[in-house]
Amino acid sequence: MIDQSVLRTRPVLTIGVAAQSQSSLRDSDRPIHVPLSRIQRLIAGRMLASKLRKPCFYLEMKADVTELLGMRHNLSKALGAKITSNAFLMHALSLAVRRYPLMVGRFVWQDPQDPAAGAVIRVAENINVGFAVNGPQGLVVPVIRDAQTKSLAAIAREEKLLTDRARSNKLTLEDLEGQTIGLSNLGAYDIDSFIGIVPPPVSTILAAGKINFTAVPQEGRVVVRRLMSLSLTVDQRVIDSEYAARFLQFLAEQLKDPAKLI
Repeated sequence: MIDQSVLRTRPVLTIGVAAQSQSSLRDSDRPIHVPLSRIQRLIAGRMLASKLRKPCFYLEMKADVTELLGMRHNLSKALGAKITSNAFLMHALSLAVRRYPLMVGRFVWQDPQDPAAGAVIRVAENINVGFAVNGPQGLVVPVIRDAQTKSLAAIAREEKLLTDRARSNKLTLEDLEGQTIGLSNLGAYDIDSFIGIVPPPVSTILAAGKINFTAVPQEGRVVVRRLMSLSLTVDQRVIDSEYAARFLQFLAEQLKDPAKLI
C-alpha cells in the first residue's frame, strides 16, 4: 500500500529546460509531472472516445511514387508552389473520395436518446482534409476545405499557409473545423509505417510512412523503385473492408501515375 503522507509531502517536479539539467533528471527518483496544455487535454479526451467507440479495421499497401518524386521539382517550378508529398496525398485523397464517397460518411444515430430509432450513414457534401501538424502546444489538425474543388497547386499553397500558422500558433477556430477525412504523414521522421487513430468527426484516416528505395520485379528483371507505405484506418460501421480496399488501391494508382494528379 502506498503511504499517502509521502504523496502529500513529496515535492512535485516539473520539466523546464532552463531549470533542470538532463543529469539531474536522470539521477532524481522523484516523480516527473508534465502539465498538459488545454489543447492536449482536449485532443486526449476526443481521441480516447474515438478509440473506444469506433470498431476500426486496418489496411496497408505500398504506393509506387517513383515518377511522382521524379517530376516534383520541375512541377513545383512550373506551378509556382512547392509541391510536398502531403499536397500530392491530399489531392489524391480528394480524387479517390469522389469515386468512393462513403469514405467521408459518418455513423449517426437518428435519435441519440432512443437507439431503437436506428442509425444512418451521413455522407459529407464536401471533402475536407484534416492533416496533422506538430505545433508549439502539441499536435493540431488544420483542415483544407473543399479539396474536391481545388487544384494541386491550390492545395499546396493552402497547406503551406496552414502549416505556417500552426507552427506559429496562429490557427483560427475556422482553420480547425469541418474535417471529413484525416491524413497523418510521419515519413519525414524515417517512420516506415504506422497506424493512425480515426479522429472523432471522421470515419477514415490515411497514415503515410517513409519512402524507401525497394527492389521490385518488373517484366522479368529487378528494378529499384521508390515505394511509400500507406495505412488506412476505417470505421467498420460505415465502410466494409472490400470498399475500403478498392479505395486504397485507387489512391495508390493515382500516386503511381502523377499525370492523373495534375
